[in-house]
Amino acid sequence: MNTITRRGSLALGIGALGTAALPHAGSHAAVPAANMEPPKHAIEKDATLRVARPVKFVAPDETIFRQNTARFTDATGVQVRVDFVGWEDLRPQTAVTANTGAGPDIIIGWGDDPQLYASKLIDMTDLAEYLGRKYGGWKFLAPIYGRRWKSKDWISVPMGGADIPCAYRISWLHQAGFEKIPGDLGQFLALCRKLKEIGHPPGFPLGNAVGDGNGYAHWLLWSHGAYVADEDGTVALNRGETVEALKYAKALQDTCISGTLSWQDPSNNKAFLAEEISLTINGVSIYFVAKNDPKTVPIATDMDHAPMPSGLAKSTPQVPLVINAMAFGHTKYPNAAKEYIRFMMEAEQYEPWLNGCLGYWSNPLKAYDQAAVWSGDSKVRIFREGFDHEFWSGYKGPIGAASAAIAANYVTIHMFAAVVSGQATPEEAAKEAERQAKRYYKA
Repeated sequence: MNTITRRGSLALGIGALGTAALPHAGSHAAVPAANMEPPKHAIEKDATLRVARPVKFVAPDETIFRQNTARFTDATGVQVRVDFVGWEDLRPQTAVTANTGAGPDIIIGWGDDPQLYASKLIDMTDLAEYLGRKYGGWKFLAPIYGRRWKSKDWISVPMGGADIPCAYRISWLHQAGFEKIPGDLGQFLALCRKLKEIGHPPGFPLGNAVGDGNGYAHWLLWSHGAYVADEDGTVALNRGETVEALKYAKALQDTCISGTLSWQDPSNNKAFLAEEISLTINGVSIYFVAKNDPKTVPIATDMDHAPMPSGLAKSTPQVPLVINAMAFGHTKYPNAAKEYIRFMMEAEQYEPWLNGCLGYWSNPLKAYDQAAVWSGDSKVRIFREGFDHEFWSGYKGPIGAASAAIAANYVTIHMFAAVVSGQATPEEAAKEAERQAKRYYKA
């Protein structure tokens, strides 16, 4: 099995896949609107760019991204340096860049992080409106993450989202007496208890995991009708629904493999591929590695994905981990920065990247729903829906600096971890989390 490190990648080398293994734009390609002129951004003389973005979890993510960047250089003459940054290190680097006015010109950062630094970013409204017109409009979550809250001003361009449904082993699910992942919370808990009983426990991350940990905590809250803040930004964590979510998390934790309180984003991937767990919440990366490594192909054959149970939510209570392109005001080459982002989102570059990642990044623009990857392997089709989910970081409240700070400081993860570890009662944990959240919303 591939070695998985805290800051490393799960992926196989691109050479191990072979060119034929990479989906490409074809008969199902997105069809942009004809004769759509991009906004005029005259690239500055002798422009150079430095870009930072998250480290890959699947190899083509980096390989095709670098290829697309090289195409931009070939087309424009702009030299571009791309740094792939560890997931836990990207937020601190973004903060340093914003606060010092030095560093990368563009950071493709996490979710609502642009809201923390909105005053220090280049306006993206003309670019975002152009892309929306050309590619069938933006999907539900894109303007929530790309605009200032309840305005039409774009401060970033969402490039993709790593959705995190349930990944599970089919045969073990059947062995436990279930034909599919239940949508009912009680039945889901019964499934997890049975899986533990037959020696195939689940595992859910509750360490400081940027993607899976925050995603798991969000699902626990929203599936119980709980949420961080009301529509007006009033913190609403210390409520009965949150207490019920915390009690449920404790019961679910009792079915899990040990050690999940320290799990980072790669940890559940490693455990699943080692056949230590039967079920988890994750992006497509487990399946991608299993499918492309001869030693783990049997795991890929015997696994699938399904929405996490909706519980009390009216729709699937998930949110993808969004990657969000922002250009900082300190750049000497703002036009080059905007042109680079535009170039990477155009079909000629975006679709091969989207297809090559096998659904790891879901698309924010509607036209890309027709990309070849979504009409191919049925086990990855679910990931197309990432930007259609009607939940977001800080739901139901406004997306902004407060929601970004809560995600960055793992407030909800720590709340659940305190209960499942026995360090606090559900009531104590909800009260403490509300106290912490209020600091950010008042700020």
